[in-house]
Formats: sequence, C-alpha cells, structure tokens
Amino acid sequence: MRSSEWQKSSYSAANNECVEVRTVGGAVNLRESDEGHLVLRTTPIALASLLHGIKAGEFDHHA
Repeated sequence: MRSSEWQKSSYSAANNECVEVRTVGGAVNLRESDEGHLVLRTTPIALASLLHGIKAGEFDHHA
C-alpha cells in the first residue's frame, strides 16, 4: 500500500469540520481537519470493522 495525500469525503462542507484519511506504510491514518496535529493510526482491517459496526448500528446506544 503506497502513501497517499490526506483526503476527505466529497460530502464534507467547505469548512474544516471533517475527518481526513490517508494511507502510510500499510496503515491508515485519520485526523480531524481542524486538529491536524492529532493523528490516529490503525490497520485497514480494524477500520473496516469499525465502519461495519457503525453501519450496523452497534454504537447507536452511545449517542
């Protein structure tokens, strides 16, 4: 997996209120656009599992 530039969803507004993602050395980096110095690093499998859980409503009781 190659390194990539930070990307954000095309659904994000023009302001800096979105999550950005990129790949670096086989890992996935995530950051909030207005807190660019804080980066969360995870694996593609862990991120896919989290997204699957979100879509399935597994975390809805935390809202």
